[in-house]
Amino acid sequence: MVEEFLSQRGIPFEERDVSRDRAAAEELVRSTGQMGVPVTIIDGQTVIGFDQPRLEEILSEVRAGQRPSFGAMVADAEKITARHGSGVTPGAYVGGVKPSSPAARAGLAEGDIITGINRQRIANADDLARALSGLGKGSHFTIAYIREGRTIASEASL
Repeated sequence: MVEEFLSQRGIPFEERDVSRDRAAAEELVRSTGQMGVPVTIIDGQTVIGFDQPRLEEILSEVRAGQRPSFGAMVADAEKITARHGSGVTPGAYVGGVKPSSPAARAGLAEGDIITGINRQRIANADDLARALSGLGKGSHFTIAYIREGRTIASEASL
């Protein structure tokens, strides 16, 4: 269904069969905390399942240039930290960072947990998406994140 949805809109995509590609399955779980499929990642925004309204929203924002790219794949940190037995930590878990992106320039790395944007608490990936959607291209902001048990704050811009 997702493939048909994207094809009808002329959106190029890469399909990975996690039932046959162990590395892709491990990457999916590591970056999103999810084992279910489909998982669609558009411009760093993760959509679990075939959520057509959410896919339409993201595509429309990307096409209109309204959503500057942040450059990080994120998932709900609570799900990932609970699974790893390290306690439950709210925030947006960073599963990957695109080189030279705003996320990379902010110093984010795989495994970090974003907990705040401009002193606004980030409890999950959706909170991060909402916080970033309120920022325009060129906006400067403060980002707080946890790395190896330490809280770090840095300045970034979109």
